[in-house]
Amino acid sequence: MTDSLHNAPYITLKGLTKGFRIGTETVPVFTGLDLTIPQGDFVAIMGPSGSGKSTLLNMLAGIESPDAGVVQIAQARLDRMGESARSAWRAHHMGIVFQFYNLLPMLTAAENVELPLLLKPLSAKERHARVEKVLELVGLAGRGSQYPALMSGGQQQRVGIARAMVSDPDLLLCDEPTGDLDRASADAVLEMLGFLNRELGKTIVMVTHDPQAASHARHTLHLDKGRFTDARRAA
Repeated sequence: MTDSLHNAPYITLKGLTKGFRIGTETVPVFTGLDLTIPQGDFVAIMGPSGSGKSTLLNMLAGIESPDAGVVQIAQARLDRMGESARSAWRAHHMGIVFQFYNLLPMLTAAENVELPLLLKPLSAKERHARVEKVLELVGLAGRGSQYPALMSGGQQQRVGIARAMVSDPDLLLCDEPTGDLDRASADAVLEMLGFLNRELGKTIVMVTHDPQAASHARHTLHLDKGRFTDARRAA
């Protein structure tokens, strides 16, 4: 199934094929999956466990490679890149938000946010200015000196979003970003993602089990047994 949301795709998956070896057998995940997503969209991908959601997100991130098919983001063919080239492309164009935050407990919030900038030719003053700006953007101005253990789950996820945003990427990939949060914290994080999409034009692809989380996206795609079964456009 191809979900052609607009005529000018930003993300293109074509003929995507992927399987995993279990013993002597190969278990297929995708067999010829197609998808297009335009720049500036906010897409939620839902589906039961084992449907291929995480594998799809990993291939969009360049963490896993397809066995066959096209993975193209903007003009970059991730399926043709080596691991180091994909890592470099990811650092410049993509931010990733994780379910369990992936913050380093021995670093402050500001130091966690700063980590992606250490790979860039920026002075300490420039890094500090960027970190302060993005912490303010996510509603954590003045909280940069706090350690993750002293922050709520919702605040830690905001730090995770700030870290994903600090390099000003075009694309945000969100892997169950509210799965470890209470409803109020989850809604606040989803409102933040909606703001980043609407006001800053970030393209967002979010994997989620939560229909309420998916309702914040512009479109919802349902993945089952490696295939898209239907799509819904938000009102």
